[in-house]
Amino acid sequence: MNNPTFQSINVGVDTGKTQLDIFIRPIGLFFSVSNDAKGIKEAIATIKKHQPERIVIEATGRLEVPFVLACSKAKLPYVVANPIHVRRFAGAIGQIAKTDKLDAQLIALYSERIEPPLSTLKPENIRLMSDLVIRRNQLLSMQTMEKNRLQILPKELAMTIKPILTSFKNQIQKIEEKIIKLIESCDEYKHKNEILQSVPGIGKVAAASLISNLPELGSISNKKASALVGVAPMNRDSGRYKGHRKIKGGRKQVRTVLYMAMMSAMQCNPVFKSTYSRLVAEGKPKKLAIIACVRKMVVILNSMIRDGVTWNKNHANN
Repeated sequence: MNNPTFQSINVGVDTGKTQLDIFIRPIGLFFSVSNDAKGIKEAIATIKKHQPERIVIEATGRLEVPFVLACSKAKLPYVVANPIHVRRFAGAIGQIAKTDKLDAQLIALYSERIEPPLSTLKPENIRLMSDLVIRRNQLLSMQTMEKNRLQILPKELAMTIKPILTSFKNQIQKIEEKIIKLIESCDEYKHKNEILQSVPGIGKVAAASLISNLPELGSISNKKASALVGVAPMNRDSGRYKGHRKIKGGRKQVRTVLYMAMMSAMQCNPVFKSTYSRLVAEGKPKKLAIIACVRKMVVILNSMIRDGVTWNKNHANN
């Protein structure tokens, strides 16, 4: 089929665990394939025939990755969209009903109307580092649950938990060793890592998370960096109504890691310790005070990476 030159082709892909539902605008073609190597190969072959301007698929965490990798390999233009942005678009056009076909249609329409910027695939080591950080967090969460169970179970059952805790500890250690090797394999990563870990409170895992999940750090404005992490307060004002400013969106993975790093920084870093104490003394709720400190940390880290300098508490206070 020859596409009219004045109509750009936009593809929406709704991702499921076992199936991909695909809609191509404006020709109205809808089809489904299995979310496996065979189905994805079939989908890429069909999509490629129509020379799309943009293929949009929502970020689900992992389910979209094989399709995205296939698009990259086929040199097709793709966007890994934030699901929140797609949902807001649905609300703006009044679409409430949900089916697999309607979702695919919606994503294709979002692609056509919004024209989101194309995504680029992270280098293999960056993706692997990000996955390792995520997996470490998962193991830590399971380790905490088992430790909590150990406190409440009868002593007779303690031996069923202790071997599991030992296994978790060993796996976490192995993951941390792999993260260190990945950082040491690249001079750019090593340089960033040295700068990041020079900040009291930022350890190897927080540094790895920033390197892999916030590669823009140091090349964007402080405001943009805060927004990407999701610690920039958003206004909620309308007419006379003045709402409380709240954080929204951003990269949850990075925000979670930095929140935990801040808990450590407030104990060992005089800059953040004094900032937190001052905010609480002024009446700010403790959680909001921590978020404000995280925002301050992001701004400092962004400036340090940009300027290629290590931590200096006097510079940080300027």
